[in-house]
Amino acid sequence: MVLQTLEPPPPQAPARRRRGPAFWVGVAMVVVGLLVLAQVAWELFGTNVVAHHRQRQLVEQTERDWSAHAGATARVRGIELRGAEALVRIPRFGSSYVVPVQRGVSDAVLAAGYGHFVSTSAPGAVGNFALAAHRVTHGQPLRQMPELRPGDRVVVETRDHVFTYRLDTDPNRLVVNFKATWVLDPLPHNPDGGVQPAQRPGQRLITLTTCSEIFHTDNRMVAFGHLVASRDR
Repeated sequence: MVLQTLEPPPPQAPARRRRGPAFWVGVAMVVVGLLVLAQVAWELFGTNVVAHHRQRQLVEQTERDWSAHAGATARVRGIELRGAEALVRIPRFGSSYVVPVQRGVSDAVLAAGYGHFVSTSAPGAVGNFALAAHRVTHGQPLRQMPELRPGDRVVVETRDHVFTYRLDTDPNRLVVNFKATWVLDPLPHNPDGGVQPAQRPGQRLITLTTCSEIFHTDNRMVAFGHLVASRDR
């Protein structure tokens, strides 16, 4: 009689657990979080790289055009200047600080430097030459705005002239809502009786505006100054 040896059955593979909805929701949240971080990194760092490159291009193009057509009247000769309308230098921000100014305050303009409010005066003219710029992202030309003080110079160079303005007010002392358009008037008058330029008609003023806080805000930090010197370029 032959006895058969009974062998235990082969072990079965453990059943695979099915991933439920909670797992996929978690994955989706992680992906969304990474995308948000990437967007924040782009806004804080990537836009600055792009903007600084664009600013350098505009400054170089502007200086080339000004040099090539020095003394020429663009309208008479049919010349179309492709650079900025002006260049801004603020000595307190360093000797290498130079930022282009373009007309308007659109997103595209502010992504490349200063925007010139089109309703305000030309550089050096009677009235108010009003500028806006980012304080954070897109090159952040006015990130150091809170460091400015009365007496600081703002040099505005155009194709034909160099205008030197001196600040009269501390930007930390005037914060207004973005709808406060009185700061753009030819002679800004503060309806609340606070910080404002000297109320003398016929002045040649400059106004700098930027966000009052590092991140999104509807408030604007403002500084006023007046023209103290002008010379041919």
